[in-house]
This record gives sequence, structure tokens and C-alpha cells, in this order.
Amino acid sequence: MHSLISTSPISPSFEPYTSLTALPSSPAPFSFRFCGLRREVLQLSQPKYRVVNGLSKKTGNYVTAASPGSNGSPQKSFDYDLVIIGAGVGGHGAALHAVEKGLKTAIIEGDVIGGTCVNRGCVPSKALLAVSGRMRELQDDHHMKALGIQVSGAGYNRQAVADHASNLASKIRNNLTNSLTALGVDILTGFGSILGPQKVKYGKDNMITAKDIIIATGSVPFVPKGIEVDGKTVVTSDHALKLEFVPEWIAIVGSGYIGLEFSDVYTALGSEVTFIEALDQLMPGFDPEIGKLAQRVLINPRKIDYHTGVFATKITPAKNGKPVMIELIDAKTKEPKETLEVDAALIATGRAPFTKGLGLENINVETQRGFVPVDERMRVIDAKGNLVPHLYCIGDANGKLMLAHAASAQGISVVEQVSGKDHVLNHLSIPAACFTHPEISMVGLTEPQAKEKAKKEKFKISVAKTSFKANTKALAENQGEGLAKLIYRADTGEILGVHILGMHAADLIHEASNAMALGTRIQDLKYAVHAHPTLSEVLDELFKSAQVNVDERKPVAV
Repeated sequence: MHSLISTSPISPSFEPYTSLTALPSSPAPFSFRFCGLRREVLQLSQPKYRVVNGLSKKTGNYVTAASPGSNGSPQKSFDYDLVIIGAGVGGHGAALHAVEKGLKTAIIEGDVIGGTCVNRGCVPSKALLAVSGRMRELQDDHHMKALGIQVSGAGYNRQAVADHASNLASKIRNNLTNSLTALGVDILTGFGSILGPQKVKYGKDNMITAKDIIIATGSVPFVPKGIEVDGKTVVTSDHALKLEFVPEWIAIVGSGYIGLEFSDVYTALGSEVTFIEALDQLMPGFDPEIGKLAQRVLINPRKIDYHTGVFATKITPAKNGKPVMIELIDAKTKEPKETLEVDAALIATGRAPFTKGLGLENINVETQRGFVPVDERMRVIDAKGNLVPHLYCIGDANGKLMLAHAASAQGISVVEQVSGKDHVLNHLSIPAACFTHPEISMVGLTEPQAKEKAKKEKFKISVAKTSFKANTKALAENQGEGLAKLIYRADTGEILGVHILGMHAADLIHEASNAMALGTRIQDLKYAVHAHPTLSEVLDELFKSAQVNVDERKPVAV
């Protein structure tokens, strides 16, 4: 969900979400697992292109593509205008935009279309969270009685729940593939690597050339040293999403977004959860006020306990009738604390970039903690600090902001550049969300970050808040627990950050993030009209309550 040590000077809002649970010498983990798909949920009708399948005359490799005229025509000296290594959400978004720009495009994938997000991340996890949300509501007698509903004996079928997650991932993966082939993007199967400037190898011995190349290889779960993952009782999120069993007691190492979402799933399905967090408080990456409220709403009322300020130095899977063993030490003194015995352990210590074997040495590029170094335009930087011509890196592999939709946005930005239009993405305007019940969302700076920025740049910040308890729609749903928080500059009306905990917070955040992306000031947002009664009025009230010290725009009567 973002880095503990960001490689980007423009992504300060996403500091250590992921809790370090390894010793300090371990590589910095990351934990954003969110999704920003384009068109993939649409059931594509019969494509308007003539789809052809067969062997590439040049490489002998099997490709799926549309008829040649539908995917641009490359410059004569190259096989493609653009080649993308990695067909996750970032690569998919870049490929679709490239076709719109008339570029002859190929995408290389060594695993499955959709990458982590679709197959082992945000898509199947949302299926599990949909189940946990309904189970949680059905099990809340007080909530149901308040609505006049009587429910008894709510239960679930574990295999059916697991199948729901698996089937959703399969459906979205197929739709992604269909969208690429329908637009004529060549899907090349095999592991891709850089052979040299504008040259790419994939599979065993296939080589192609491209005017521009995008690296979009994503990330993998980060597992600290001393932890033995067996995929059964000690698992990463990759394994947990299969929901092969629901343990009575599970320890979750790391209280970032991954850990928090899985705690929502497991407790709704009947498990007891113990968080193991290296820092002094849970959810360290959240705005502190939101984090405090989240603990009161999402942790304290549930069957969850926690250990903070500790490292899990050794975790041994259950075997020979013995439970999972977790050895804890004090994060500061390194003195032994205690040993936990649990039924299962989920390692939610973030994600690490998947960049090994990319052939970066062939173009004199050295990774930094595994990340490919890039500038603000996603252009790859070599070991001497020079830009590598025609080579870009997007998504988790560059470490700027480890979100699926950030990867897609970066890919679109790169395509704009290679098409002749300069474009720089504002990472501070990219929202993030945690799909617990209730949800948490955010964009921009936390209050401490905003204060630090204000101190350096010599301006003052202001804070406005509004409660979901004042919202008619939330009260009608009997879900008035929630808070929206606005951090802004009163002297200019600039939005510095917005943080929301409450019903459908993940949907509500986009009004704020789009305003930040477009540079819209609070004094203008005050005149926006919101339908009544809707949850969107939470943001309406939030902006209206802000006190800006500039002349407000005069509304124009029409």
C-alpha cells in the first residue's frame, strides 16, 4: 500500500501503511493492493474487428490479435510502436490508451492477464469483503431490529464463498483479455526482458523491437526473513484469497490495508484475530484522527487483540500436531517478548517489486531496493543518472505509489508522452481506499504531513470536519458512524487532503480527488449541487463548512 521510504518526492501522503514486521535490515515492504480497471467489467459484444489467431511469422510464437489495420502501423524500423512488459492493470490501461492513439501495440505476459490485482489482489478480495459485509450486517441483531427486520441463523458455505472470489477473478480476467484482443493488441506469452535499447526478448528465444517500451511487472508479497510460508497455515494474501479454510484463531502480521481488510473478512466468518504490528500504534499510515476512530469502530468491538511495538522474528508453520509458533521481540530493544501459538498466520507486511530478470543490466540500470528508478514522467534512469531513451516504468515496479489505479494512470501518462503530448501525473491527487465495513478512504496529505509542509513553506493549514450522523441517507441506513475530514489552506482554498471513514467512503473520495487533480478550490466547490438525500452530501457539508479567506466566486444565474 505504499512505501515506508518513498522513492517519489510527490507521494508523501502514503507513508508506512505497511508495518515493518521484519528486523530493520530487511528491505522496506509495501502494502497497497487496490484496483483501477478500465472497461473490463463490461461484457464485450462481438468485436467489430476480425480476430485472427496463429503463429507469428517473425518469431514463431503464438499470438492473438485483431486484423492488422485495427492496431496502427509501426515505424518501418520497428516491429511495434509500443511494447509493454506486464499485463496487469497498469499494462492494460496503457495498452488501451495506446490503441486509441493509433499506436501498434503488443503486451507481454509471463503469467496471466490481469496481474496481481485481478488474480490475487483487489478483485478477489472485494468478493470476500462483499460476503463479510453481508454476514456482518445479518449478524448484527441490534442493527436489524432497528430496521424492523428479523433474521435468524445466518451462515455461510466456505467453498461457495471461495468460488465466488475465484469466479469473479476469472470473469474479470477474461474480460480484460477480450478487451485487448478486440482492439488488436498483440498478446505475447512468455517472460519479457530487455535485450538492449528498444529490444525485448520474450519466451525462450523470441525477440522484437519497439520504438518505446514500458516496464509494468508489478510486485509480489513481501515476506520478512525468519518467516516460513507453507501456503497452508502460514500464508500470504495470495494464499488467503483462496479461503481454503477459516481458522479459529489467526495472527495477522502487519496492520496496514491488507491486514485490516483480512481482519474484516476473518472476524465476520467467525475467526479470532491477533494483529502483530512493529510500530507503536495500529494503522500507522492513516491520518491519526481517522486511525483512532478506525480502531474504535473496526478493532475494539470485534474479536481482535493486538501486539504493537514488536517484530515477528520467527514463524513456524503448524506440523506434527503442533500449532503455528510466532516468536516476538521488542522492536526497540530487540529483547524477546513472548511466543504465540495460533492456528494460522497471515503475512501482511506489504509488497516488494517484481523486477528480477528484466535484463536491466543490459542498459546499465540499477534498481534501488528492487525498484526501477524513474523521474516524474516515469522515464527510467540509469546508473549514471541519465535517462534511458524510449524506456519507461510504471506501477509497483517503480515504487512511486503502489496502487493498481495509480499504475494505470501512470501508463496513460506515458502513452500521452510517447504520442507527442507532455504529461506529468499529480500523485497527490490519486485516492486510496480500504474496503472494510465501514470503509476508509483518503487523498492527499494527512494532518501531520500538511503541518510539516506548512512549516516549510510558511503558511497555515485549517481543518474542517463533518459527521455521517448528520447525513439523512446514512441515518436511513442506520449507519451514522463515520467522519469526513478536510485539510486545506484558508488563504487560497487549496485542498491538501481529505480523509473519510464511513459508509461508501471509497466512492465518496473521488469528488475530492478529482477536485485536487483539476485544481478546483474550495470556494468554487461550495456552489456544487448534490442530490438529496445522498451520501454525497457528506462532502457537500464538508466543503461548505470550510472557512476560506479569499473572495468566493459569485454564482451565475442561468
